[in-house]
Amino acid sequence: MSMIGSYRRVDESALQRLLDKPEGLSDFLFSEDDSDSRLDIDKTWHVIHFLLNGDPWDGIQPLVNVVLGGTQISTEDLGYGPARYLTISEVRDVAAALAPISSEELMSRFDAQAVMRAKIYPEGWTGDAEDREYIATYFDGLKEFFAEAAASKQAVVLYLS
Repeated sequence: MSMIGSYRRVDESALQRLLDKPEGLSDFLFSEDDSDSRLDIDKTWHVIHFLLNGDPWDGIQPLVNVVLGGTQISTEDLGYGPARYLTISEVRDVAAALAPISSEELMSRFDAQAVMRAKIYPEGWTGDAEDREYIATYFDGLKEFFAEAAASKQAVVLYLS
């Protein structure tokens, strides 16, 4: 089983309902409806975080929020920990921080030795052309996802499953 980074855009009222009744979180996140509000970045979540922050698990605001940030919704484990959320304001900050970073710039930060030393999931990233295209494609989708959420004044729920 792979660890997949997943996201869902939500309006403020839906987020408040999840916070008020977190026992409905799994049903909400794993329902088949509203696929336009979802994104998965497959196994690129950890390498994207590392390339944005220069650290495997930490970082500075707002870029740390792109993959590993947010406020925990409940203690429910969704596969690899609990879901977290970013407020509308945090989403706006993330979108603004991501906007000037091109996939080319992100990939210029790729150092295969540093990635290996940091034990970035899944181990084995080499930075070859295939890796670069795979990571860049998901990064571009992630930028677009946050830009759309910010423009729509939506919050984001993020989790690893």
